[in-house]
Amino acid sequence: MAVDLFRIGPIIIHGYGLMIGIGFVMAMLMGYYRFRKKNLEPDAVVDIVLICGLVGFGGGKLFYIIVEWKSFLEHPLELLGSSGFVVYGGIITSVLAIMLYCRHKKYVFMDYFDALVPEVALAQGFGRIGCFLAGCCYGRPTDSVFGVYFPDNSLGPGSSVKVIPTELISSAGDFLICLALLLIDRKSRGKSWRRKGDIGFLYMDFYAVGRFLVEILRGDPRGSVGILSTSQFISIFMLAAGVLLMIREHRRHPQESAAAAQ
Repeated sequence: MAVDLFRIGPIIIHGYGLMIGIGFVMAMLMGYYRFRKKNLEPDAVVDIVLICGLVGFGGGKLFYIIVEWKSFLEHPLELLGSSGFVVYGGIITSVLAIMLYCRHKKYVFMDYFDALVPEVALAQGFGRIGCFLAGCCYGRPTDSVFGVYFPDNSLGPGSSVKVIPTELISSAGDFLICLALLLIDRKSRGKSWRRKGDIGFLYMDFYAVGRFLVEILRGDPRGSVGILSTSQFISIFMLAAGVLLMIREHRRHPQESAAAAQ
């Protein structure tokens, strides 16, 4: 584990940034392949990935400021320059931005939503490895053999505290979500029960449940709403939204052909 992996002359390669970059590249490659197979516009992948990167980062930082509002009022520049980031903020703002993008391009949003979410989970999986390398988003102290120590120069609690590697648990969960969505997408193609948006809504539910459970193991300082962490609180609404939206779409299109769901 290291915050800085290696140097190339004066350039320092940070583990977190490297994993984020790998995640975006892998998501773009997978997206290009899947978009072509689904007869969607493959060049839109570049636009969508850039939107997710720029808008998602801004949204994640905005939500972090909202969660840490009191600290932001006291030390605004310090908070803006920190590594603080709320993943849910990035997800929500990215989806809204992609909806506007699809509307502008006259694309069917649900088609691109279904095609995109496995790539999102893939990128998140690499991003969480980056968290592990940086030491952020760590878990509770533990005596388990599976616990880890973070270097003193990382964002972790230091080399004297053994903690649960929640970043790796999250990463494994994200990769599993990606795999599950790909399999469901392939196996459900042509089935009478399949509707547009199903894969996207399943991502919302899978991620919400996984995130809620992992939050129980987290030990790093973060916002809270009552007895729940901020992410757990948002997870409840995301899970409900995924279920209700799927029910609504199935009721609105009871006779929709499975072929239309691609």
